[in-house]
Amino acid sequence: MEWLKRGIVWRPDSGHPLMSSHAIAPTPFLLNPSVIRVFVTVQDQQGRGRPTYFDVSAADPATVLGVAPGPLLDVGVPGAFDDNGLMALSVVRGASGQLMMYYVGFELCQQIRYRLFTGLAISDDNGTSFKRYSQAPILDRSDSELFFRGGAFALMEEGLFRLWYVAGSSWTEINGKSMPVYDLRYQESPDGIHWADQGRTVLRITDPDEHGFGRPWVTRLSNGQYRLFYSIRRCSYGAYRLGYAESSDGISWVRRDEDMGLDVSTTGFDSEAIMYSAVISAAGKTYCFYNGNNFGEDGVALAEKVD
Repeated sequence: MEWLKRGIVWRPDSGHPLMSSHAIAPTPFLLNPSVIRVFVTVQDQQGRGRPTYFDVSAADPATVLGVAPGPLLDVGVPGAFDDNGLMALSVVRGASGQLMMYYVGFELCQQIRYRLFTGLAISDDNGTSFKRYSQAPILDRSDSELFFRGGAFALMEEGLFRLWYVAGSSWTEINGKSMPVYDLRYQESPDGIHWADQGRTVLRITDPDEHGFGRPWVTRLSNGQYRLFYSIRRCSYGAYRLGYAESSDGISWVRRDEDMGLDVSTTGFDSEAIMYSAVISAAGKTYCFYNGNNFGEDGVALAEKVD
């Protein structure tokens, strides 16, 4: 694939006390034929994330049409799995027309650095506001997925919810810092709420230089083929790079990272890292929203696929 980088399209308003920095994990959703709503997580001065959104033109996603007045959800109650922040990662329309937002909650720990589990919020007004389905995670810890069950991306196909997410139960030491280890798992659910304690591993870490996959993003072509966009943590880089894979069923993936065609720049906001790719097609074109250095410190970037 070949992409034309369009640069930063949105950055948070530093004047808002809960939206003072970063714009992490852009999550585009085609609200209607004219508008793409991009859900994104912003941070307060303590570094705690909360989801919000900005709207862009489907004809030209570099044109911002509007911005939410503030965060859509607050951090969880003290002691909850998301009491130190939450990050929206996937939005899908359910059978009844509600929008279902899957997010990861951050919980600081003493014996390990943190835990990551998946929560669910639901919108009855087409994405203007959301309410938590539960104070507890819908993907909670289990014996086989002990510390991490996050990065969830959902699709609804033929009345069935399909979920790709990252999970793991261990840490590794990299350059003197403890870092999480996880691979890509897969599950199915009839309602998008209730899930098994263990998913099927569909993309496993085999390269000793890799120690984790970032938020998966799955698209399906008109011919039925699936494309997987994800981020890769590598020891040698010390930061994320983008990966890409293909599949005929969304389960058995063939990695084609070299075909992604979108990498760091020589200078600028994405010169050190590139991550959290989210691909969407609108008005006959295909776009990729993504983050650059330091987890979107400079905002949300856009690239346009070149045919």
